[in-house]
Amino acid sequence: MKRTTIWILMAFMILTFVGLIVVQARYVRVNAEMVENQFNDNVQRSLFQTVSLVEENEALEYLGQTLEGVDYSGSKNKLLSMDAQNLRLKNNIDSMAENLKLTSDQLNRPGIRLSTPHGKATIEETSRYLQEKFKQNFSRSKTILDQAVFRWMKEIDEKDISERVNFEELNGILEKVFTNNGIKLPFFYSIVDKQGKIIYKCHKDIPVNASNIQNNTYIQKLFPLEESNKTAYLQVIFPTKQNYILSSMNLFLPSIALVVLILCIFIGAIIIIFRQKQLNNMKNDFVNNMTHELKTPISTISLASQMLQDPGVGKTPETLKHISHVIRDETKRLSLQVEKVLQMAIFEKDKSILKLNEISINSLISDIISNFSLKVTSKGGKITSKLSATNDLALVDEVHFTNVIFNLMDNALKYSDKPLLLTIETWNEKDNLLISIEDNGIGISKEDVKRIFEKFYRVSTGNLHNVKGFGLGLAYVKKIVSEHKGSIKVESEINIGTKFTITIPTLKNYEL
Repeated sequence: MKRTTIWILMAFMILTFVGLIVVQARYVRVNAEMVENQFNDNVQRSLFQTVSLVEENEALEYLGQTLEGVDYSGSKNKLLSMDAQNLRLKNNIDSMAENLKLTSDQLNRPGIRLSTPHGKATIEETSRYLQEKFKQNFSRSKTILDQAVFRWMKEIDEKDISERVNFEELNGILEKVFTNNGIKLPFFYSIVDKQGKIIYKCHKDIPVNASNIQNNTYIQKLFPLEESNKTAYLQVIFPTKQNYILSSMNLFLPSIALVVLILCIFIGAIIIIFRQKQLNNMKNDFVNNMTHELKTPISTISLASQMLQDPGVGKTPETLKHISHVIRDETKRLSLQVEKVLQMAIFEKDKSILKLNEISINSLISDIISNFSLKVTSKGGKITSKLSATNDLALVDEVHFTNVIFNLMDNALKYSDKPLLLTIETWNEKDNLLISIEDNGIGISKEDVKRIFEKFYRVSTGNLHNVKGFGLGLAYVKKIVSEHKGSIKVESEINIGTKFTITIPTLKNYEL
């Protein structure tokens, strides 16, 4: 896949996901605002009903004390007191109707004469008399009521708010009104004046950690139709309002989870696309390197065979020996490259490929050093060994484990810009055998250290342009060490050197 195609695909994916997030966020925000507005309307309606009831209760209490001498201040619930008054008024009306009720027998009986204290002998005269008396009583009551209301209005400005409102009963009124309007959140209320000074507050304390108190506070003027010098306000706070609004968003949790899942899939797809692109580039480099590495010995062998067939070339024993040496060396080199390519098959197998035998690791490493020392000394280098492991017996595949040690030593030689000083050590820790191979080469950067064991990955060699390879060596080393139930770690610093440490179980530990 071309890089341009990848970027276009990413751009469309990003635009799609951003659009989805914007639509989802807008949908959630609109619903949250709708829930909050509905809650605000319910609270404002409840507060208006509360102050209306407080105002009505005050009027009923004053009129009751003025007209009948009845004291309602001892009532525990003003709402219940109003119901009781209405019931009593209904009973009075029913009683009056019963007293004035005339049976049909009385109305149809002719010549009946009444003996009444007021001296009226007929029903018609009695009815007119009662109506006149009712008018007189109504006029007198209205006059008394007007006088009481006038006195009440004069006293309002002189009374303090604490004398007009029963603060203790206000809590019960608020609870009942809020419940009737579907509000069941805990609340705190207080009475404040124009300057915001608290006149009275409920006995409950507002939590210190209650957030955004200002947006959770509602205010309603007490006695809103009056113009008084002692104006007071009912202030109610809902500390858990935000939690209530958030809890109402629970229905949107599945959609939010779906958006998060899509985000994870999107990120995963981007990572996979870039990894595949990177892997594809590394495979292309591998093919190019492999072609070059195989082409060189084949060309040399072909040239040598042409020399043998060319009659113009002298067939002296020295010439034939030289040509045969070239063919042998290039054939060996070609076989080695083919073997490296065939190592790729190892990475595709899940089952173990090892033929384990009991081997002395110190002896194995000594043989490898003996065979490899010629390459090192020919370039002015030196190999130092400290094979201190006393328990060096381990179950290993001799061929593959030899390749592991040889690859690490060969890398140290190839990635060295000065005479190589190679140090190989073995030692025991508990029931494990540790092998370290340390060099003084060009080192590996921290970014490369994280990836050197990846298949096809090659470390940049800077000014060293003669380093050939397929990027399979260290991946092969990691695979073989893992197959031996071991581990490998690397420590490196630029221009100082690199140290590989292999840990494998000893024969005793392997049997356990």
